[in-house]
Amino acid sequence: MQVIETKIPGVFLIRPEVHEDSRGFFFESYHQSKLAEHGIRDTFVQDNHSKSCRGTLRGLHYQLKHPQAKLGRVVQGEVLDVAVDIRVGSPYFGQWVSAILSSENKQQILIPGGFAHGFLVLSETAEFLYKCSEFYRSEDEHGILWSDPDLGIAWNIADPLLSAKDRGYVGLRQIPPQLLPPYHLESR
Repeated sequence: MQVIETKIPGVFLIRPEVHEDSRGFFFESYHQSKLAEHGIRDTFVQDNHSKSCRGTLRGLHYQLKHPQAKLGRVVQGEVLDVAVDIRVGSPYFGQWVSAILSSENKQQILIPGGFAHGFLVLSETAEFLYKCSEFYRSEDEHGILWSDPDLGIAWNIADPLLSAKDRGYVGLRQIPPQLLPPYHLESR
């Protein structure tokens, strides 16, 4: 397993060791102690699985009172995955990182709590799986407008398929600080 820190500390790309032969392939998609060797100590309590068609953009979502670390991967298709640091007081506030996750490259992304998360489907369809460190609570869900010009995320799409909820979010600058997660120096 190769764990690569991105330009925002705490966000990691994870490349599993894939064993392939004429029968197919095998890899460990999650190994708690190997991740802990890299300082990743999140305990995951919920698995989610979504399927979406090309051009679907889901996000940018976050939970405020119950922030979720997420470990995501694609088992069919390809997505552009984006994490935005929205922790008030963070030196990386308003910065984002992205990665292509696909069934071909088998990469995973680890996003700590306190980040907004979203993804865009690049293939005909995509199935996205992600582990969460906190349970989903609908009353605690918040979001940021996917096309916030202050963030300048390079989605490379003008008119994605969005839910009504995702279409109605506002930009990061319009969100009061008390509705954003605080930055804490974590011992990763």
